[in-house]
Amino acid sequence: MESFEMLLWLMTAMAVVVFVSLYFVDAGYGKMISPKWGWAVNNKVAWVLMEAPVFFVMLYFWLTADDMWAVVPLVMFLLFELHYFQRSFVFPFLLKGKSKMPVAIMTMGIIFNCINGYIQGMWIFRLSGNMYTAEWLTSPQFIIGAVIFFVGLAINWHSDYVIRHLRKPGDTRHYLPQKGMYRYVTSANYFGEIVEWAGFAVLTWSFAGLVFLIWTCANLVPRANSIYHKYEKEFADEFDSKKLKRVFPYLY
Repeated sequence: MESFEMLLWLMTAMAVVVFVSLYFVDAGYGKMISPKWGWAVNNKVAWVLMEAPVFFVMLYFWLTADDMWAVVPLVMFLLFELHYFQRSFVFPFLLKGKSKMPVAIMTMGIIFNCINGYIQGMWIFRLSGNMYTAEWLTSPQFIIGAVIFFVGLAINWHSDYVIRHLRKPGDTRHYLPQKGMYRYVTSANYFGEIVEWAGFAVLTWSFAGLVFLIWTCANLVPRANSIYHKYEKEFADEFDSKKLKRVFPYLY
């Protein structure tokens, strides 16, 4: 247990370093694609290879659990896997265009996802002890956390849908997204994902869940800042900096 806590603190410290670094160096994928990141591969392939490992790591922990049908860990497992099934095996094949992702970024994503899958799986299926009895499903933490999780999931999926339908077939112009939560922030998809994992941290009520939330913010908040400034320059005539925030409505 002590070594596990040390890992969590180490990951927290690394998240702080990543958070600061990404304000100075753009992760060169998606809207920020850059040749300086080196060899790149097809975006769809990269997303599957990057996201699928965590799905299978968590699956392993469930399959090897002492009681794989214990209701609360099972529900937490299904919520986690719901996100990563969509992210690994649905989202990549909905992507349009012929974008690429640098192998370096894909590799870093694989490493983080494997570590995160280990952290979440270890806590839920190995180290949580008797914390997650059936009564946990009626606890304030679980109920509030589950509501937050599904709100975030809905925002995330809808925001991805908005982005995919900005252009009609054959149209190559760029557009400023303005539907759904994009009326308030330029990175609504990131906002949804942050809300989602905030809900997961609450419903698990764990340091492991909190570390995942911290890493989500460390990765996505600086990137949302970069996207904000990119949109601000690209759509100067229609960009309302007083109304639009980066990732947190009315705040930042």
